Amino acid sequence: MPASPAAVATPTAASLRARAETLLPQFRAELAELVAIDSGSTSPDGVDRMGDWCARRLAELGFDVARLPTPVVDGQRFGDVVVARLRGTGARRILLFGHMDTVFADGTAALRPYREEDGRAYGPGVSDDKGGFLAGVHAAQLILESGFTGFRELVIALTPDEEVGSPASGRILAGLAAGADAALCLECARENGDLVHARKGVADVRIHVRGRAAHAGVEPDRGRSAAVEAAHLVLFAHSLTGARPGLTVNVGTVRAGERANVVPAFAELFGEVRAATPADLDWALSAIEARAAAPAVDDVTSTVERLAVCPPLEPASSTALLSTAVAVGAELGLAVSAAATGGVSDANFVAAAGVPVLDGLGPIGGDDHAESEWLDLRSVPERVALLAGLVLRIAAG
Repeated sequence: MPASPAAVATPTAASLRARAETLLPQFRAELAELVAIDSGSTSPDGVDRMGDWCARRLAELGFDVARLPTPVVDGQRFGDVVVARLRGTGARRILLFGHMDTVFADGTAALRPYREEDGRAYGPGVSDDKGGFLAGVHAAQLILESGFTGFRELVIALTPDEEVGSPASGRILAGLAAGADAALCLECARENGDLVHARKGVADVRIHVRGRAAHAGVEPDRGRSAAVEAAHLVLFAHSLTGARPGLTVNVGTVRAGERANVVPAFAELFGEVRAATPADLDWALSAIEARAAAPAVDDVTSTVERLAVCPPLEPASSTALLSTAVAVGAELGLAVSAAATGGVSDANFVAAAGVPVLDGLGPIGGDDHAESEWLDLRSVPERVALLAGLVLRIAAG
């Protein structure tokens, strides 16, 4: 039978850090194992090998572990969601979450194997997010080794498709978050050590433009160029950047026509809108739709599709948790601060479920998605201790 909270002294921040220091060699060895597994988002077998490792490790710690299959999305199969649960004796339910997938193709782990140099670890996914969720596993280990059970439930959720916008796991994660008292995202800290207290929302947009084809040499006047209209739309969309604080619009791909001697009858644009608030996100999307409905080229029509929409993580969702993290950091001699970023994470979906959330609680890392991606191994003990201490504070209310 687990000891009651009254029977077990809450470990100090210093003791958590000391234990995390002794576990650093194990962390490094496990990180090397994880980086050696190719786990690109669209490689479900590789992601599930990651899931096998995580499920086994968490079960060894005493968690009840389940594998939740994800739906096929637009013909693409994704890996399972790994969910580990541990019941305690307290009142608060706490969710830790990270992701097992990377942006790298199969074979990358063999081409760029794990290595260490000057206190840093290198390899595909070492920071985003293998080092991050591994820190969550080690924080859980510190808590359980201490005998502390003062939470109602400690849940660790690891998803398979965050790098492509969580199309298969987003709803599952939001469901797991529902009813949680707090959620802590295991993405790694910024390069300067900042946590993340705000993230922009993002909406993907596709615009279809229809004109009329004609021979470009014989009778161009009979044509209605979808390409010209598309050019106007690109310029308009980009002109919205900065119209609201933090608002950015980017048209990433443009395709029109098939031959140089034909006035193009079709064009397609694909882009994204990022904004700090839901209102600004909707304002920009509505502006694009209104402009598409009023073409600059006669007899050309455009339709706008709002594709995936990810809501922003607003600072208000993180305020109380950030204050608690600052207090725990002070006990560790660590100055904790937080930043806003334009990048999206699964924290956006969790915040949209109405759950207080704080992001960037993994070790310090950088150059995500690049060949030079790195993790600062020297930051691991203090960040694991910070995460464990934060869980203890939340559980204590």
